[in-house]
Amino acid sequence: MKTSAKPVGRVLVADDEEGVRTFLAESLERAGHEVTQVADGAAAVRSAREEPFDVVLTDLRMPGVDGMTVVRTVRTEQPDVEVIVLTAHGDVATAVEAMKLGAFDYLQKPVSSPTAIRELVAGALERRVKLAATSLRELATPVRLTFGAPAMVPVVDALARVAKTTATVLLVGESGTGKEVAARLLHDSGPRAQRPFIAINCAVLTEQLLESELFGHEKGAFTGAHAQRRGRIELADGGTFFLDEVGELKPALQAKLLRVLEERRFERLGGSVPVAVDVRWVAATNRDLRSMARDGTFREDLYHRLAVFPIRLPALRERRDDIVPLAESLIARLSASSRSAAPPRMDDAAKARLRGEDWPGNVRELRNVLERAMILADGPVINAEHLWIEAGKAPADAAGGSSGESSLADLERHTIERTLVAVGGNRRLAASKLGIGLRTLYEKLKRYDLG
Repeated sequence: MKTSAKPVGRVLVADDEEGVRTFLAESLERAGHEVTQVADGAAAVRSAREEPFDVVLTDLRMPGVDGMTVVRTVRTEQPDVEVIVLTAHGDVATAVEAMKLGAFDYLQKPVSSPTAIRELVAGALERRVKLAATSLRELATPVRLTFGAPAMVPVVDALARVAKTTATVLLVGESGTGKEVAARLLHDSGPRAQRPFIAINCAVLTEQLLESELFGHEKGAFTGAHAQRRGRIELADGGTFFLDEVGELKPALQAKLLRVLEERRFERLGGSVPVAVDVRWVAATNRDLRSMARDGTFREDLYHRLAVFPIRLPALRERRDDIVPLAESLIARLSASSRSAAPPRMDDAAKARLRGEDWPGNVRELRNVLERAMILADGPVINAEHLWIEAGKAPADAAGGSSGESSLADLERHTIERTLVAVGGNRRLAASKLGIGLRTLYEKLKRYDLG
């Protein structure tokens, strides 16, 4: 197993001066970081939204979208990403303001020391890991996973047992049942907890992009491959690699993945030198891989490699005893993240409504509903009327009936307005909090004449 004195990660460098940008990128790449360069703030914001980064290193003074906007946007939309700002001597006060917005630290120009850059990025990565570990411990302790529902007892027991090993685990369950939480719990509770946890969602990237993300590439491997880039499997060396939605892999990538699992080595795209890796594999799917293997749409040999220790996560409707305690826990976490004075409580009608729903979106849907309810309630008590559970389905009133069509439209309009205010008008973030697509949000804004 290879070891490294300092953590490595994915870094976005934004600076309109090409010389500075190149110097920063090369300094970080020599330390093992994977670096993406952009020349302005608008490109930085766009890249941060489209790709996963651990650290953003941004100049404060750039044409168009400046560094303060980059800091504010990244810290609002992706609070787990650390931001470092570059500043000229006269802009130190602005850099301090950036730190008040959540930036990790600042570095004064001219930047001449590669060591100083590397140390600062290493410190940001270490803080990110510590904060993530703390958040996961709060979210994924056995108490928060079980809450007393009988359906979860064998799940938690299985996770606790297999976490102590390095066995490959396949997590099976509907979308939103907490498969990534379970994967992180396996990592944090196991012998590799101090090493990287790297995840990838196989459903969100094209086949070519996914292959490059998994295995990396050599310089010149394809158009736009201007430098060698390590893949995520390589970045996970010594730690845990989580393959989410593994059932979406195309046949060619299934074959390549099988080889890595069997041989513990692979070649980067465009390369011929084998790269050895030692990772603990955890995969997740909401599909029936056994049936897919019988149908020939998923390799049977890969299925058996992944399903060494399968664990099924029950849907929320199968663990109704958990719904109210889980909702109270989520409300407390949402209040803490928004720095609210005290979390609101739910009245009996609201609790009854939550217990009576089927929750096709499971815990993810429950969280979205509660976040919207907290915006609507804007006070110490969440009532049943605050629970907008899905568009087109009228919330039940306290008597268990249904509001009229006009009431639902009013509630939906009011929820969208309040959510937009809460996120400072950021429509992408509002859509995320509302649990709807950005295009759907735009359609509703037009329908309700919200601009």
